Amino acid sequence: MTKESRFVYVIYIRTTPEKLWAALTSADFAQQYWRGARPEAEWKAGGSWKLVYPDGRVTDMGEIVEFEPPKRLGIRWRNEFRPELKAEGWSLCTMEIEPIGDAVKLTVAHSIEREASQFIAAVTEGWPQILSNLKSLLETGSVVLGPK
Repeated sequence: MTKESRFVYVIYIRTTPEKLWAALTSADFAQQYWRGARPEAEWKAGGSWKLVYPDGRVTDMGEIVEFEPPKRLGIRWRNEFRPELKAEGWSLCTMEIEPIGDAVKLTVAHSIEREASQFIAAVTEGWPQILSNLKSLLETGSVVLGPK
């Protein structure tokens, strides 16, 4: 029986589901909160997805497995630049958007079919930085943490 490692992060952002969805799927906008990495994707179920640094290095790659604007996005995801993380294989990242009054609740769940995953340990540091930047950028127009 395979064990799962899982990380879940919930954040509330003063925006609309449509604006948040646009922020998640716009490469130019996302590059600001992804600390310089740029998502390149075919934004549809079955489409390719990757994160690319300005120097051309691919940090992560995968496939869009769920695409329900402006409610749910699912990405089959693998790290590409750290051999020990790449060796763990494919993970699943889902993002759920729920309107709450004049704000939205964004739930990011990242899981992998592996017990004590180093990859999940790494995303527990990365996601809070990315999502704090996303929230700040949408609410104030600037990020908290600049490019790496």
